[in-house]
Amino acid sequence: MTVTICIGSSCHLKGSREIIQKLQELVCQNHLEEKVDLNGSFCTGNCVKGVCVTVDGELFSLKPEDTETFFEEKVLGRLG
Repeated sequence: MTVTICIGSSCHLKGSREIIQKLQELVCQNHLEEKVDLNGSFCTGNCVKGVCVTVDGELFSLKPEDTETFFEEKVLGRLG
């Protein structure tokens, strides 16, 4: 599974660094290093929607405080 987090200037200002750090922690805590590939990318063109995160090409908008719920639903839920 590929999870890509936008690190463009707008998403960076909205907390992409925090989201990346939390996702890295969650991947490690769940021993998913072999199953989840975390990537950064520059602008995905959806700046107004917050931090843009894609999971296998599907776009989501995320706030740092929603990262754990997002991980449980969109990452663990798909690997289930």
